[in-house]
Amino acid sequence: MEKFVSFEKMSKKEQKKLNAEKRRDWNGMNPVTRVVTDNKRAYKRNPKHRGSLYAE
Repeated sequence: MEKFVSFEKMSKKEQKKLNAEKRRDWNGMNPVTRVVTDNKRAYKRNPKHRGSLYAE
């Protein structure tokens, strides 16, 4: 039977392994929320061309 070791006293490697087991799997899906804009004619604040002279 394994002895109980508190999380704080575990080595960093063991803590990392335990955290990885608890973490949820996204099954290849990107977890970033994506929102479809309702109004296609709305003002867009991001620059059209990132490398252009007008974009800051």
